[in-house]
Amino acid sequence: MHRNSYLCRKLRYMNSHKCPNIEEYKNLLRKHSLKATPQRLAVHEAMMAIGHASADMVTEYITKKGTTKVTVASVYNILTDMAMLGIYHYRLSANNKMYFDVNTFKHIHLYDQEHHMFKDVIDDELISIIEAHLGRKKFRGYKIEGIDIQLVGRPTRKKYTV
Repeated sequence: MHRNSYLCRKLRYMNSHKCPNIEEYKNLLRKHSLKATPQRLAVHEAMMAIGHASADMVTEYITKKGTTKVTVASVYNILTDMAMLGIYHYRLSANNKMYFDVNTFKHIHLYDQEHHMFKDVIDDELISIIEAHLGRKKFRGYKIEGIDIQLVGRPTRKKYTV
């Protein structure tokens, strides 16, 4: 089982930390007047399993599963549409590849710049401290709409896999 899949299921039971399950995803689609097509459902199932993924990774996951036919372009369009609706978030890696994140709750990212992979770091206390500190600051000419924290690192072990 993929670590992010475990995290997604584990976090589903916590109030503020959850990614939408399939039924919640279908409700979100309905809310935005979108149909729960086999392709959209397959993309979301892949995202729940992978966590942070590029269109290529999602397409490969769906193709290996063999239940739905998709192209990289259709997967990219679905992922982009979901990100524009706020159902997913997106991140650009250092190698200029777009990665999508199924977890839209407040969390920190650890970016592995060697493998170009993202991992979630759940630290509500640190996020609260940063939000409280920045909430007292004024940024002339800007209204702050959110905080996005990303840690950047390299694996300390040679055979490390994310």
